[in-house]
Amino acid sequence: MRAQIVKRAVVAFALAFPGAAIAVAVAAPAAHADGCYTWNRDLYRGLSGNDVRQLQIRVAGWAGRRDIVETDGRYGPKTAAAVKRFQSAYGLRADGIAGSQTYAKLYALQDDDCTPRHFSYPELDDGCGRGGWSGGPLPSATTKENALHTMWKLEALRRDLGDKPLPVTSGYRSTTCNRQVGGASNSQHRYGTAADLGSLESSLCDVARAARDHGFSGIYGPGYPDHDDHVHVDSRRENDDDGIPNTTSWSASDCGIGAG
Repeated sequence: MRAQIVKRAVVAFALAFPGAAIAVAVAAPAAHADGCYTWNRDLYRGLSGNDVRQLQIRVAGWAGRRDIVETDGRYGPKTAAAVKRFQSAYGLRADGIAGSQTYAKLYALQDDDCTPRHFSYPELDDGCGRGGWSGGPLPSATTKENALHTMWKLEALRRDLGDKPLPVTSGYRSTTCNRQVGGASNSQHRYGTAADLGSLESSLCDVARAARDHGFSGIYGPGYPDHDDHVHVDSRRENDDDGIPNTTSWSASDCGIGAG
């Protein structure tokens, strides 16, 4: 609890006084902003490493229309563009360079288990009653990592919708669970790469339309069979383990989103 209070205080100070944020980061880089991950250098195009990959996971939801941010640890043009969109969305200087102010905002959004503020592991493991990450086609650690990637995309989508609640009605499903609920045999839910979304304050069509700009290559909503009461989003284009082509597939005809 004390560490969390300190975290919030440091972040609030950094956001209020950008110049001081640099001093804090330089003076005490080992203090860690939270219990998940701390960046120790500015990142920009041409750099590579695990710190770049960690950044890519967190800005994956700012990929742009019909695009994705590869989590390959290489800071290329897609990563720079996503960082710019993230910075713009949170009122930061949009230069595509990840530095102290960008990190301060990420720390403010990030909980100690690496999940974004408005989503959690239990929420993404709810297909048949939160049975954990095993029982699917992938090792449980890989499935859980995929779910984290999904949550950061959802955080970006939520921001775009005005930071309105975005409930997940179904997340990861084990093979047995997926069969019980009548899911497709190659469902992205089995890999931790999908979520079904309800909406409390935004229309489902608003959710489906906004999802096109946040790294989701699979979107199905109102007008698609059996999807009039939720929006399905997934990252099938990045899934090399499902045995299907890595393509984009969107369909929500009631929302003006055609098949393809």
